[in-house]
Amino acid sequence: MNIRLNDGASADPVRNQRDVLARQAAHAALDAFPAFEPAITVDYRSAGRVLVVGTAAQALPWADRLAAALPVTAIVLDEPPPGAAPAYPVHVARTVAVAGWLGAFEARWQAAGQPLGKGTFDLVLDLCPARLIPSHQRPHGYYAPGEDESARAAAAGELLDMVGDFEKPKYFNYKERVCAHSRNGRQGCNACVDICSAQAIVGDGDKIKVNPYLCAGCGACSTVCPTGAITYAYPPAQLTGKRIQAALRAFREAGGEEPVLLLHDGGRGEALLAQLGAEAPGRILGLRLHHAAATGIDVWLAALAYGASGVAVLMTGEHAPQYVAALDQQMAVAQAVVDGLGYAGPHFQLLRIDAPDELALALRHAPRGEAPREPAVFHLAADKRNTLDYALEHLHRHAPLQADIVPLPPGAPFGAVAVDRQACSLCMSCVGACPASALQDGQGLPQLRFIEKNCVQCGLCASTCPENAITLVPRMRFGETRMQAVVLNESQPFHCIRCSKPFGTLQMVENMLGRLAAHPAFSANLDRLRMCGDCRVIDMMEPRDEMRVTVLKRD
Repeated sequence: MNIRLNDGASADPVRNQRDVLARQAAHAALDAFPAFEPAITVDYRSAGRVLVVGTAAQALPWADRLAAALPVTAIVLDEPPPGAAPAYPVHVARTVAVAGWLGAFEARWQAAGQPLGKGTFDLVLDLCPARLIPSHQRPHGYYAPGEDESARAAAAGELLDMVGDFEKPKYFNYKERVCAHSRNGRQGCNACVDICSAQAIVGDGDKIKVNPYLCAGCGACSTVCPTGAITYAYPPAQLTGKRIQAALRAFREAGGEEPVLLLHDGGRGEALLAQLGAEAPGRILGLRLHHAAATGIDVWLAALAYGASGVAVLMTGEHAPQYVAALDQQMAVAQAVVDGLGYAGPHFQLLRIDAPDELALALRHAPRGEAPREPAVFHLAADKRNTLDYALEHLHRHAPLQADIVPLPPGAPFGAVAVDRQACSLCMSCVGACPASALQDGQGLPQLRFIEKNCVQCGLCASTCPENAITLVPRMRFGETRMQAVVLNESQPFHCIRCSKPFGTLQMVENMLGRLAAHPAFSANLDRLRMCGDCRVIDMMEPRDEMRVTVLKRD
């Protein structure tokens, strides 16, 4: 690895002051962009029907307070104390289950020996010892403040305001056609399902299904999606790319050097950056996103192509741990690419910080990676893989090392497939399973072809292959051959022994004969396996060994 050491020292105060002025120009360029207005929204309607759940001692006092303004139902986990009955329904239950979202919660509860109770509610105040909805990102309208009384009071105050019509952006777009989730019952990519902290994404046959009411807009699904089947729409990548490009251009034209793009969101991350204030090095350009996990390798490599010396992502304790793991893996892949091209690094920094002094220390050690000699002028595309092509082409063209192939760590969404030619029968099952058109047939010839640019390493080809002849090879190839179809395997065509029409490959027929020769259904008619489908039917219908009867006439 080609490393440029950075000891974190404040090297030159004059240089830093120039960078501070250049950062002001960059932020002015960002402020010039109008606020993004989503075209599609998700609507909620709440009549204020509140379900309060917990032990009687915990739930009933808060239910009493809310009942003065909202229709309340309480479910208590033990017998309530004797006394006057509340003016709202109270159910005693041993087990309770709740699911849903603002305006559409469903609850089920049951006491020992009692029938199952059901109900629908608009809002939920969960005061149970363990949360009823365990997802890291909680649905809108669901409040689980824990044991802190001030947090409970704040939640009760918010509940009073949650009556009426509400809306939020639809954060994602989904293209089923290129989804690599599954094919023919075979599991492929499950990245978006695994990373969703709101449990808004589930498998649905060969595709996925996203619940827009549960989706919280973190964008992590689009970050880990290898094909770009699911994309972030708040804002779309094209707008994020324009903002990054404008900020870096303004910073450079104002005399700034070695800029680092610091991606953060409007929660605790923005508060930490504000607390840091002037202590942040001048070359650190903060870019606020709706969520810190909403960008990935395509945006980061584009930022380097635009002239950034590095990209840092600021995560805090409020972010789901799976986000940190996914971003760390993506950064490892991105760093492997630029290392393989000879750019001195590192270029990427993943921060998980909850204190301003920790952030100050980390940013003093921010990347000082080598950038291309000329900044790129391309714009981010709506298609993730197209953006990657633009960024990779620019980085390769200006690279210190013109590598043709760069090995990547396992799990990278780029690479090739190795085919065992002796085992492969050219059945083309892999072609039918490939969601990205990386594997293709020979268009009339007995060939298996491959376009490396399209491969997302989902593994569907390997899991589908009946001969176990395919192995994934994570890597990044550059140059024209990456975009060209290459032949992975080919064979002579096998011709029908009856009509001479080609109907398969020589190896496929030989494999079939080897496997079925001893089968009682075929052993007596092996020649039929050497026939095309039409001739096989004809041969089956022809008479065999018929008894002939001759009638003799007497005079």
